[in-house]
Amino acid sequence: MVEDGGEEEAEGENGEMPAAAAVPPLQRCNGFLPGKEAEDGGRAAPAGGGERAAAAAAKEAEAEAMLSAAGGGRVETRLSRRRLAVLAVFSCYSLVNAFQWIQYSILSNVFAGFYGVSFTQIDWLSMVYMVAYVPLILPATWLLDARGLRLTALLGAGLNGLGAWLKCASLAPDRYPLTLAAQAVCAVAQVFILGLPSRIASVWFGPTEVSTACAVAVLGNQLGTAIGFLLPPVLVPNTPNDIDLMAHNISIMFYGTAIVSTLLFFLTGVVFEEKPKYPPSHSQAVLQTMPPEGYSYKQSIINLFKNIPFVLLLISYGIMTGAFYSVSTLLNQMIVTHYEGEEVNAGRIGLTLVVAGMVGSIICGLWLDYTKTYKQTTLIVYILSFIGLLVFTFTLDLGYLIVVFVTGGVLGFFMTGYLPLGFEFAVEITYPESEGTSSGLLNASAQIFGIVFTLVQGKLTTDYSPCAGNLFLCAWIFVGIILTALIKSDLRRHNVNSGIMNLDVKAVSDDS
Repeated sequence: MVEDGGEEEAEGENGEMPAAAAVPPLQRCNGFLPGKEAEDGGRAAPAGGGERAAAAAAKEAEAEAMLSAAGGGRVETRLSRRRLAVLAVFSCYSLVNAFQWIQYSILSNVFAGFYGVSFTQIDWLSMVYMVAYVPLILPATWLLDARGLRLTALLGAGLNGLGAWLKCASLAPDRYPLTLAAQAVCAVAQVFILGLPSRIASVWFGPTEVSTACAVAVLGNQLGTAIGFLLPPVLVPNTPNDIDLMAHNISIMFYGTAIVSTLLFFLTGVVFEEKPKYPPSHSQAVLQTMPPEGYSYKQSIINLFKNIPFVLLLISYGIMTGAFYSVSTLLNQMIVTHYEGEEVNAGRIGLTLVVAGMVGSIICGLWLDYTKTYKQTTLIVYILSFIGLLVFTFTLDLGYLIVVFVTGGVLGFFMTGYLPLGFEFAVEITYPESEGTSSGLLNASAQIFGIVFTLVQGKLTTDYSPCAGNLFLCAWIFVGIILTALIKSDLRRHNVNSGIMNLDVKAVSDDS
């Protein structure tokens, strides 16, 4: 039995598992679990009852042989106390990175006046996060798989601090190129941050808390966006007639961010380890028995793109998250168009949107851990996000800021609450492929859609109205609803954690 005390806590998993039962030697190289054939072939033609029985017996014999080959040792699953510190430090430096992403956009009119540039150039300070992610995601996920969690975390925290200090050198009206370069460094840091929530949750947390842990890790990024909406308008009021005062106020924000980023880098070095001493779940125990030489990063990418449910999720996740990026980037312009001089309230509305989304993330994470209804939850949240954006769009110009606060909160609850759902759903339907790779591809899709949506919605908002830009997003989100409904739910990781050895026995269908 699992023992209490020592460095590790005995929570969640009950007792030791035979190595054979917990860690069948899965073949990662083909991208499918035992008893699960490739999507594009390899299945025998339907046979009669006797042939099916013979096939079932053969599979059972094969499973028995694999179990015998696994050896007679015992494998313990335990939960480490350190997992909470790892999650907390990651959430904090992810928070600072998200804060640096949005701090320019929410003050777009202030920074446009300070640097003497156009609104489009200020928008690029946000979009550089999206542009940098796309070409760098494959090298970053390869590094995560090849060199591990600790090095990736240190790179993310270190580059985040470096970018923050470079911004401190850009405090002059003629230094827009330098602040863009500094923001580009922060954007590279983001590549080593956004793909980690599902990896940290899977490697450090047990099956009854993995979705909640992923939601908390994502929540750190959302909280950074929320603080980025709230704090910059307070720290840097618009003083167009006093550029020196404006520079002083901006310096307070930049230096404060740099100091916090540096502290978090050192904490990351102290707290982060590659993995806990004992695996936290049976699915992790399975993965840890796979020989490293049997894993091919290139083959893993190929397997993911052959997985039709994942491809559908890849597109639908990109649409939803890209729409959120676009709304966040252009929120200041939308509010100021209808409510002139309300920059501070624009930040507060953004805060409301993200804080409501944080609540939605936690609720969705707890719900998934309790029910495992990944597809139903994802589809319902998608539909409610569509309705929320429609309501936000048609109430934006009513002249009552309180209405915008309420509709923005509803929109944020569902739109940002969706983010951890996509990560966890992807891990379930792609297991045993790397969580970092699937999450990285999801984020790359989000960045691509975010760039396109921000450019198009920004153009529609400037040339026509915020309503036109928002309706453009609504049309795409409706497409995302259809794609989500087509995803076939096959909860592979859940099957392993539930002890279902023959994975031709499907998980309870989520298609109802």
